[in-house]
Amino acid sequence: MERRIIHIDMDAFFAQVEQRDNPEYRGKPVIVGGKSWSRGVVATASYEARKYGVHSAMPTKQAHKLCPDGIYLPPRFDRYKEISRTVLDIFLEYTEVVEPLSLDEAYLDITHLVSRDRTARSIAISIQKEIYDATKLTSSSGVSYNKYLAKIASGMNKPAGTTVFHYGNVQDVLNGLPIGKFPGVGRVTEEKMKGLGINTGQDLYNWSEEALIQQFGKRGESLYQKARGIGTAELKVERVRKSVGKETTFNYDINDDEEILKVLESLSEKVSVNLDRHQFAGRVVTVKMKTADYATHTKQMMTDNPIFQGEEIFHYAYSLYHDVKSPEESIRLIGVSVSHLSERTYRNLTIYDFL
Repeated sequence: MERRIIHIDMDAFFAQVEQRDNPEYRGKPVIVGGKSWSRGVVATASYEARKYGVHSAMPTKQAHKLCPDGIYLPPRFDRYKEISRTVLDIFLEYTEVVEPLSLDEAYLDITHLVSRDRTARSIAISIQKEIYDATKLTSSSGVSYNKYLAKIASGMNKPAGTTVFHYGNVQDVLNGLPIGKFPGVGRVTEEKMKGLGINTGQDLYNWSEEALIQQFGKRGESLYQKARGIGTAELKVERVRKSVGKETTFNYDINDDEEILKVLESLSEKVSVNLDRHQFAGRVVTVKMKTADYATHTKQMMTDNPIFQGEEIFHYAYSLYHDVKSPEESIRLIGVSVSHLSERTYRNLTIYDFL
């Protein structure tokens, strides 16, 4: 069966996190990567900053000349990693075949989920919606039959876009693509190609494989194939799943036990659905909450037997919530997860854990 690969790319990830965590930065040019007078480089620029010509990998001093009134911030990698883990957990709800590329992007193989009633595009949009619901951050996605096409597609309709390449439209798109937009074509290679008259995908397509190999060595074969939409669909997957969880960030700080517990019950059901999808059960339930001042609190409990049903998960989550929640503190996030996973084995309607 033809593969269906999604490339998810968080939009201006570091800068978007800073704008989310600091409402006063929203709508303003935010540049993450160090002070303007440092020797550092820009890690991420918000879309407001990009209007001034600021982009990633640009020296910070140069960025300051282009955007002197920008908000220059040092990166908070611990914070970005925390959110990246939440996004990765969402990916793993859909497929175990995930290849993370960095904190803000990954490939997903969703071939097994695609059907006549469920398109790859609809799955990509669903993933983007779940990311936004959990993090209040936008992402863009590209869908195609191999990795490099999916990566090109994800960058063509930013921010918060979804683009699909298929056999019917891919050659037209590639032919019109500036040569520097092809993955793997860096600035040095781009300049050499332009010097040879290769400015677009169409120009590259017109070159023979032999001529490209003569000019670019072994890379010539790859360039020849890329101009024709040929690439690998095999993902590099090394991760072993350790937990299944769901969390949500409230639109406002809340201190209403009844309302919070309704959300926690709903999250427990969603965790159950994901466990069922992968035929997992788990032995440890964890409740996580973040208070209004961004302090994170977690507590976990080991169950007597592996569990996967929503009502069982909520039973433990309910108790853990009351153990960790302070009556005086409002919270901004609540989450529940199940870990110490094993594959489910049925015997007389009882799950046995043989590990």
